[in-house]
Amino acid sequence: MAQIDWIFFDIGGVLGTNGWDTAERQRAVAKFKIDGEEFRLRHIEGVGPWEEGKIGIDDYLDLTVFYCPRDFTREEFKSFMFDESQPFEDSLAVAREICALDRYTMMTLNNEAAELNTYRIAKFGLDPIFEAFMSSCWLGSRKPMKKIYTDALSIAQAVPARTLFIDDRERNLVPARELGINTILFENAAKLRQDLDGILGLHTKGA
Repeated sequence: MAQIDWIFFDIGGVLGTNGWDTAERQRAVAKFKIDGEEFRLRHIEGVGPWEEGKIGIDDYLDLTVFYCPRDFTREEFKSFMFDESQPFEDSLAVAREICALDRYTMMTLNNEAAELNTYRIAKFGLDPIFEAFMSSCWLGSRKPMKKIYTDALSIAQAVPARTLFIDDRERNLVPARELGINTILFENAAKLRQDLDGILGLHTKGA
């Protein structure tokens, strides 16, 4: 069992649905009847700057959706985007139980645009659980680039060997492990409880 003092959670895919990933965008294409391939190409151009905090949501939408007249409004499209975010209550229960132990510094480490990130922190009730939010929109870099991990470690003054990072994508865990961070590949809340018990040597309530 590792000596862990810092725990970083991904948000999308771990604590709730993804904010604006492939499935969410495909549903938007179907609902609003926009050109899916054109939207995909324009999204590729805009998502990096948006998630790194270099542009805002309106700039992103100007590039990807409202570059031509539409029969729906910007606010209708934004409302759809926000409504796609839904919490994973079983995963949140695990995070709350770990927080209640008052043994670990808990933070998030996620790729997210500022507007969606702020909305999801409130909707998922994350503020009482986590001490800080190491998000791409505020750090200016995205997973799996190593800079976001090294910046998060520096800001938290976290020691890699005593840090645990939980993410649902293996490619995001690889650079963390290369930096000496302990990792868990998230599959579901039940498996997360087992993995946490194995690493932290504790039994959460649902175990």
